[in-house]
Order: sequence, then C-alpha cells, then structure tokens
Amino acid sequence: MLDIIVVVFLSLGVLFFLGTTNGLLRFPDFYSRMHAAGKGDTMSSILILFGLALYTFHHPSAMELLTGFKIIFIAVLIFIASPTATHALMDAGYESGIEPWGGENGSEKEERR
Repeated sequence: MLDIIVVVFLSLGVLFFLGTTNGLLRFPDFYSRMHAAGKGDTMSSILILFGLALYTFHHPSAMELLTGFKIIFIAVLIFIASPTATHALMDAGYESGIEPWGGENGSEKEERR
C-alpha cells in the first residue's frame, strides 16, 4: 500500500514539472513565466522528495531513517529558498524595467510589431 502512495506522490511531482514546463513555454512575459517556474518547481520538488522520504521510511534501518530525515530537510530548504529566489528574480526584473505583457503600453507595442 505504501508503494502505491509513493508512486502517486512521484507521479504528481512529475505532472507538476510538466505543467511548469508548459507554463514556461507558453506564458507571454517574464513575470508570468517566473510565476509558473516558482510555483510549479516548488510544489513538484516537494511532492517528489516527500515520496522519496516515505519510501526510505518504509525500510526502518538506521541508515534509511537518516536518509529520510535528510530528504525532508532538503524539502524544507527548497520550500523556503525557491519562493525567495523567485521573488528576488522578479524584483530584479522590475528594477531593470521589464514591463508586463499587456501593461499600460502593451497594446501599443503589439501594434508596432
């Protein structure tokens, strides 16, 4: 039964990675692409790492327990660092003058192209 739960978590993580990839390829501007990358990457990494941690906790030797706790620690670090990095990149884009698609001058830019 635990193996099925692990496969579900891993499959959901891969599905979120595919959604992130789709968002990166199809969204029109920097900010929406960063949103897709930040949200999807964090969620998919957490799901995959949680599935791997459950798998390692299924085999209760000392080494597997230590590995499971390390995986959970990595997941917590990703949960904190990934949104922070996404915010920093979006702030840098804003400070450098990247305008959102469809902003106040977005329709004029599209007509000129």
